[in-house]
Amino acid sequence: MRFQAPQLGALGVTFTALRAMEFVSLVAILGLTANFLNEIVTAQREAPDVLIGTLVVASIATLYVSISYILYYDGLLPLLIAGGIDLALLVAAIVVAVTIGKPLSMLKCSVLAEPTPPTQTFTMSISTRGYNSAVVKYNNYLALITTDQPHCYEIKAVWGLSIALCALFAFSALICIGLWRRIKASTGPAPPKDFEG
Repeated sequence: MRFQAPQLGALGVTFTALRAMEFVSLVAILGLTANFLNEIVTAQREAPDVLIGTLVVASIATLYVSISYILYYDGLLPLLIAGGIDLALLVAAIVVAVTIGKPLSMLKCSVLAEPTPPTQTFTMSISTRGYNSAVVKYNNYLALITTDQPHCYEIKAVWGLSIALCALFAFSALICIGLWRRIKASTGPAPPKDFEG
């Protein structure tokens, strides 16, 4: 049994490359965000909604990218629907990038303190469980990203990868539509039926 990707020319190769880049970016976002959440939970603090939302969006997108490429490889992917889902994930990636990036745009990581032990950092900088207001959760997020240089650089990496995903999902949506048109044109119209015979 020999495996061979669909022969759809440059559009097919571009789709494969975009899916690979999306997958790598999403796995990096998952790893960085999970690391943040692990440190917060280990310190017995409440995780910011921004990071939980980022983890959820990245998890769903990773699952979709994996399944959609498998279906594409087997020639079973409904390309027009996939283009629509890519547009929806583009919107989700924009929301993640804007939400994470609001406090990061003017933040300079190099002026922050050098790293300190994680338990001491999170014990001093994030309020305890029990406060549920949005302002307190947002302030917890600000305290988290301004703790020290490594945390700042990590969250900026997540922000940068989210921005990159915006471009990748926009291009892959266009490529899906292009592939759909190419396949539709190659199949041509159905021959007329002969009812007389």
